[in-house]
Amino acid sequence: MGVHLDMVGIVVKDMKQALDFYRALGLDIPESANAEPHVEVAQNGFRLAFDTQSMIKEIYGDWVEPAGHRIELAFRCDSPDAVNELYHRIVDRGYDVHREPWDAFWGQRYAIVKDPDGNLISLFA
Repeated sequence: MGVHLDMVGIVVKDMKQALDFYRALGLDIPESANAEPHVEVAQNGFRLAFDTQSMIKEIYGDWVEPAGHRIELAFRCDSPDAVNELYHRIVDRGYDVHREPWDAFWGQRYAIVKDPDGNLISLFA
Protein backbone atom coordinates (compact mmCIF):
# COMPACT_ATOMS: atom_id res chain seq x y z
CA MET A 1 0.00 0.00 0.00
CA GLY A 2 1.47 3.33 -1.03
CA VAL A 3 0.57 6.85 -0.15
CA HIS A 4 1.01 10.10 -2.01
CA LEU A 5 0.32 13.72 -1.22
CA ASP A 6 -3.12 14.57 -2.56
CA MET A 7 -4.15 17.79 -0.86
CA VAL A 8 -2.77 20.63 1.24
CA GLY A 9 -5.38 22.46 3.28
CA ILE A 10 -5.19 26.05 4.48
CA VAL A 11 -7.46 27.46 7.18
CA VAL A 12 -8.55 31.00 6.35
CA LYS A 13 -10.20 33.83 8.27
CA ASP A 14 -11.82 35.37 5.21
CA MET A 15 -12.34 33.22 2.13
CA LYS A 16 -12.51 36.10 -0.38
CA GLN A 17 -9.34 37.75 0.94
CA ALA A 18 -7.48 34.44 0.84
CA LEU A 19 -8.68 33.53 -2.64
CA ASP A 20 -7.86 37.01 -3.98
CA PHE A 21 -4.27 36.53 -2.81
CA TYR A 22 -3.94 33.12 -4.49
CA ARG A 23 -5.55 34.53 -7.65
CA ALA A 24 -2.84 37.21 -7.61
CA LEU A 25 -0.31 34.36 -7.57
CA GLY A 26 -1.92 33.08 -10.75
CA LEU A 27 -4.21 30.29 -9.53
CA ASP A 28 -7.44 29.97 -11.50
CA ILE A 29 -10.19 30.26 -8.87
CA PRO A 30 -13.70 31.32 -9.87
CA GLU A 31 -15.15 34.39 -8.15
CA SER A 32 -18.18 32.29 -7.24
CA ALA A 33 -16.00 30.43 -4.72
CA ASN A 34 -15.66 33.54 -2.53
CA ALA A 35 -18.72 32.69 -0.43
CA GLU A 36 -17.98 28.97 -0.01
CA PRO A 37 -16.76 27.50 3.30
CA HIS A 38 -14.55 24.97 1.44
CA VAL A 39 -12.75 25.50 -1.88
CA GLU A 40 -10.39 23.15 -3.74
CA VAL A 41 -8.07 24.04 -6.60
CA ALA A 42 -6.34 21.40 -8.73
CA GLN A 43 -2.65 22.24 -8.88
CA ASN A 44 -0.22 20.02 -10.79
CA GLY A 45 -1.43 16.66 -9.58
CA PHE A 46 -2.65 17.60 -6.13
CA ARG A 47 -5.27 19.85 -4.60
CA LEU A 48 -4.85 23.06 -2.66
CA ALA A 49 -7.85 23.46 -0.35
CA PHE A 50 -9.13 26.41 1.63
CA ASP A 51 -11.46 26.07 4.63
CA THR A 52 -12.97 28.84 6.70
CA GLN A 53 -12.28 28.79 10.41
CA SER A 54 -15.96 28.05 11.09
CA MET A 55 -15.81 25.03 8.74
CA ILE A 56 -12.72 23.69 10.50
CA LYS A 57 -14.34 24.12 13.91
CA GLU A 58 -17.31 22.11 12.62
CA ILE A 59 -15.08 19.36 11.19
CA TYR A 60 -12.68 19.05 14.15
CA GLY A 61 -15.19 19.80 16.90
CA ASP A 62 -12.76 22.34 18.34
CA TRP A 63 -10.06 24.49 16.83
CA VAL A 64 -7.92 27.30 18.19
CA GLU A 65 -6.08 29.54 15.78
CA PRO A 66 -2.35 28.87 16.07
CA ALA A 67 0.19 31.65 16.44
CA GLY A 68 3.35 32.02 14.42
CA HIS A 69 4.63 30.32 11.29
CA ARG A 70 2.33 27.43 10.43
CA ILE A 71 2.98 26.43 6.85
CA GLU A 72 5.04 27.49 3.89
CA LEU A 73 4.02 27.00 0.30
CA ALA A 74 6.69 27.40 -2.36
CA PHE A 75 5.75 28.36 -5.92
CA ARG A 76 8.32 27.75 -8.67
CA CYS A 77 8.46 30.50 -11.28
CA ASP A 78 9.79 30.16 -14.82
CA SER A 79 12.77 32.47 -14.35
CA PRO A 80 14.46 34.87 -11.92
CA ASP A 81 12.70 37.74 -13.71
CA ALA A 82 9.38 35.97 -13.21
CA VAL A 83 10.08 35.83 -9.45
CA ASN A 84 10.64 39.58 -9.43
CA GLU A 85 7.52 40.25 -11.51
CA LEU A 86 5.27 38.07 -9.36
CA TYR A 87 6.72 39.55 -6.17
CA HIS A 88 5.96 43.08 -7.39
CA ARG A 89 2.44 42.09 -8.49
CA ILE A 90 1.76 40.76 -4.99
CA VAL A 91 3.29 43.78 -3.23
CA ASP A 92 1.49 46.25 -5.53
CA ARG A 93 -1.80 44.68 -4.43
CA GLY A 94 -0.98 45.50 -0.82
CA TYR A 95 0.06 42.10 0.52
CA ASP A 96 2.74 41.84 3.19
CA VAL A 97 6.37 41.09 2.46
CA HIS A 98 8.45 38.74 4.55
CA ARG A 99 11.62 39.05 2.46
CA GLU A 100 12.32 40.92 -0.77
CA PRO A 101 13.78 39.04 -3.77
CA TRP A 102 17.40 37.98 -3.40
CA ASP A 103 19.86 35.62 -5.00
CA ALA A 104 20.12 32.77 -2.51
CA PHE A 105 23.45 31.09 -1.85
CA TRP A 106 21.98 27.78 -3.11
CA GLY A 107 21.54 29.31 -6.57
CA GLN A 108 17.89 30.28 -6.71
CA ARG A 109 16.21 33.65 -7.03
CA TYR A 110 13.96 33.75 -3.98
CA ALA A 111 11.34 35.98 -2.35
CA ILE A 112 8.90 35.43 0.50
CA VAL A 113 5.50 37.09 0.90
CA LYS A 114 2.65 36.51 3.36
CA ASP A 115 -0.88 35.51 2.51
CA PRO A 116 -3.75 37.27 4.35
CA ASP A 117 -3.61 34.66 7.14
CA GLY A 118 0.13 35.14 7.77
CA ASN A 119 1.32 32.00 5.97
CA LEU A 120 4.72 32.35 4.33
CA ILE A 121 4.63 31.95 0.56
CA SER A 122 7.97 31.44 -1.19
CA LEU A 123 8.52 32.38 -4.81
CA PHE A 124 11.60 30.92 -6.46
CA ALA A 125 13.35 30.10 -9.72
